[in-house]
Amino acid sequence: MIKLDLANNLTHKNSNKSNMKTALITGITGQDGSYLAELLIEKGYRVYGMVRRSSTFATERIEHIYREPHLGENQLFLEYGDLADSSSLRHLLSKVQPDEVYNLAAQSHVRVSFDQAEYTADITGIGSLRLLESIRDYEKQSGKAVRVYQASSSEMFGAAAPPQNEKTAFHPRSPYGCAKVFAYWQTVNHRESYGMHASNGILFNHESERRGENFVTRKITRAAGRIKLGLQDKLYLGNLDAKRDWGHACDYVEAMWLMMQQDEPDDYVIATGEAYSVSDFLEVVFGQLDLAWQDYVEIDPYYFRAAEVDFLQGDPSKAKKKLGWSPKISFQELARLMTEHDLDLAQREAHAAGFKK
Repeated sequence: MIKLDLANNLTHKNSNKSNMKTALITGITGQDGSYLAELLIEKGYRVYGMVRRSSTFATERIEHIYREPHLGENQLFLEYGDLADSSSLRHLLSKVQPDEVYNLAAQSHVRVSFDQAEYTADITGIGSLRLLESIRDYEKQSGKAVRVYQASSSEMFGAAAPPQNEKTAFHPRSPYGCAKVFAYWQTVNHRESYGMHASNGILFNHESERRGENFVTRKITRAAGRIKLGLQDKLYLGNLDAKRDWGHACDYVEAMWLMMQQDEPDDYVIATGEAYSVSDFLEVVFGQLDLAWQDYVEIDPYYFRAAEVDFLQGDPSKAKKKLGWSPKISFQELARLMTEHDLDLAQREAHAAGFKK
């Protein structure tokens, strides 16, 4: 459990003079934020993560790379801030003085965005504008240029025919997708209007062992491991025919960093170029555990969206050509890694339950 000590953070920062780059990550406690923080630390960055004030800690994904400030040398620092609060963003930028800002924070669950449309628009959409305006003001006041990465999403394409690339017209089919389209065009507008080094990464579905358990891939691997050990009987899902372009998040954060190293800002589709259905993912995961998914999966209408997105498949040709980026982990390997991780998690869960008895 990480305890924030902002005073110590500031003291430590001022005592550690170096030429290393400084990055600010919003959404650092999420899947992408944790992998990006690891990557930047490996590359010698000083990394600041923006976290929201909460009565509970949500820092499990970064505890392995965080050290309490009073213990000595550290490259990761956490600071309070919120995309809903412009004053906190301006204060944070002034304090951190970043070279690069990665905006990964959002209300990112597509199905939930139908239930919380206004909140999603405010945080995922307007929140990105608040950050862009805060960075623009900071650049004017400090005279320092900041490079900005905006996390865009394949959900912006929605009903557009696959394969989708940087020239494909957006047709979002959810409040989340609409909010991301707004943030995308605000990023482009700030680049074109004010000369900001601001880039959009249009990332297709990227998963991992750190994915939130209410996202479909992780929901499947968690359930499969628990079913294998008799801890769970059924798995309830929605649209099994939906096709997605799935990669591993650790590959995709490398693409984020590469965008920030380019002389000119631009927008890039980041994807594998392959698409699989939810039922395909079920087949691989349950098959790895010698189970037939059809015996355990039931359809629950609740999990269907008000407007479905049937087929997302990215064309990453531009990223491969200009960034030299390509994914390293295949769909099958992704499923294997997640399944093995969550089987181990289920085994520990079963052991704990047995111990209590």
